[in-house]
Amino acid sequence: MANRTVIVTGGAQGIGFAIAKAFSNEGDFVHICDLNADLVIEAANSLVNTTGHQVDVTNEINVNTFVERVVKENGQVDILINNAGLQHIDRVEDFPLEKWNLLIKVMLTGPFLLTKAVIPVMKKQQFGRIINISSVHGKTASPYKSAYISAKHGVVGLTKTVAIETANDGITVNAIMPGATRTKLIENQLAKLAEQDDITEQEALEKNLLIKQPMKRLLEPDEIAQTALFLASDKASAITGETVSVSGGW
Repeated sequence: MANRTVIVTGGAQGIGFAIAKAFSNEGDFVHICDLNADLVIEAANSLVNTTGHQVDVTNEINVNTFVERVVKENGQVDILINNAGLQHIDRVEDFPLEKWNLLIKVMLTGPFLLTKAVIPVMKKQQFGRIINISSVHGKTASPYKSAYISAKHGVVGLTKTVAIETANDGITVNAIMPGATRTKLIENQLAKLAEQDDITEQEALEKNLLIKQPMKRLLEPDEIAQTALFLASDKASAITGETVSVSGGW
């Protein structure tokens, strides 16, 4: 099934870009958004049938304007991938409130606002796929990531709630829980974790990210993208309100 209209937040790099590329390769019309205007345009231009948009996912007016533009261009929104994310590493007692608020806004309020904006369109067309990118940290925890982990747990709750509310509208809502994936977010994390514990980055990888993961390697962004393709397909039409762990066994 091609020619679907797909929105991917945080689609300029990492997992988001891999997801956008996968849907683009399927023949879908992909709209990627990111806060970095130059980066998102460059990413979109590297793919076919893909448009880049500068969007602040924490701003409701910005989000609504973006979704209206997509509907005006394509007449529909079939798939929403809530992927935008960021990280900050600190002990709870040292965690700046502004960083806490920022992470919660981007990774929990953002998915809420995008979902709120596309649900009326999906209900009208009686079809939709909403896929939230949570994390293995949506079901577990590790030190120094209080805001990230709280947001990712929250995304799971949002997923299950919206799935119940839309179960009879042709809409499915699911969350993917990636493990440690080869992205700039992880690379930056490792440097900070190594500094926190006064160890090497390789030791930080093993201690903090791979210690609970039987498959002792970083996952590739395309492995997450392939799961998104499946959840968006007709083969997954009866799967809703679920979390799918793509985590090397974590």
